[in-house]
Order: sequence, then structure tokens, then C-alpha cells
Amino acid sequence: MNETMVCAVGRVATQPVYREVASGPSARFRMAVTARYWDREKNTWTDGHTNFFTVWANRQLATNTAASLTVGEPVIVQGRLKVRTDVREGQSRTSADIDAVAIGHDMAWGTSAFRRASRAETAPSPTQPEPNWETPPEGSAEQGDTRVQYPPEAAVLT
Repeated sequence: MNETMVCAVGRVATQPVYREVASGPSARFRMAVTARYWDREKNTWTDGHTNFFTVWANRQLATNTAASLTVGEPVIVQGRLKVRTDVREGQSRTSADIDAVAIGHDMAWGTSAFRRASRAETAPSPTQPEPNWETPPEGSAEQGDTRVQYPPEAAVLT
């Protein structure tokens, strides 16, 4: 399927709104993206036009977004661009939404401390057998097997 994927760098313009809907958690917020350019006459950086996007997050991304973002923070959003045109009160309005795949703080402006969501907050993963952490006895057929066995949580990305 052909979709327009975008990466927008800007600031959180509205506090994220979190909702529990039938299809799972959902969150949305407005993002301001301002172009900056070097003004040779003034010998300084100048703000250009500001674009506003409504960013939509679903499932675990929605939960983490609502818990992590506040107004004014610098963010990077990657997702599918959706441009809609509506007619309200006789006026044609165009809006741009981003159906987010990834959202994160922009580290160019400060630091951030990552905290993995606890297991209780994430959807249950399918049960996996516990890996064999024992070293095979010398001389066994498994002795030459040098593959690394990882714990199940390291192999599942949530």
C-alpha cells in the first residue's frame, strides 16, 4: 500500500488527550512545526511559517505518549500523513494529521530519561518456554553449539 510517511520535528502545542476506546487506548495532541532560516540581511536565524499537525497515537504508544509529553516539549514524530478536507459552516477547511508510528523527545534540546513500561502496563505476550541456561556437559552433542540464548523479554519488542 502506498502511504506518505513523514518525520516531523517540532514542539507539543496542546496537552495530549488520552481516551479508552473500543479498539484500545488512543491519544492525540497538536504539534507545531516552525521552519527556520538564516536571514542574511539581519545576520540571524528567523522563524518562518508554522504548520500544525494533529498527531494520533494508538495502543501502547498512546499510553506512553499521554504519560510522557507536556506542552512546549520538543518532539520528533514519525508516521503516516493524512490530509483531510471538510466543509464546515460553508467554509472549506484542510487539516493534516499524522498517524504516529514513533514519538520521541528531540535530544538536540535537552536530555530525557527512558523508562521501559512495566509488564502490567503492556499487553500480555504469548507464553514462551524458558530457555536452557545450563551449560551442556562436556562431550555432549550440544557442546559445540555456540548460539546465545536470550531471555524471552529481550526477544519481544513492546
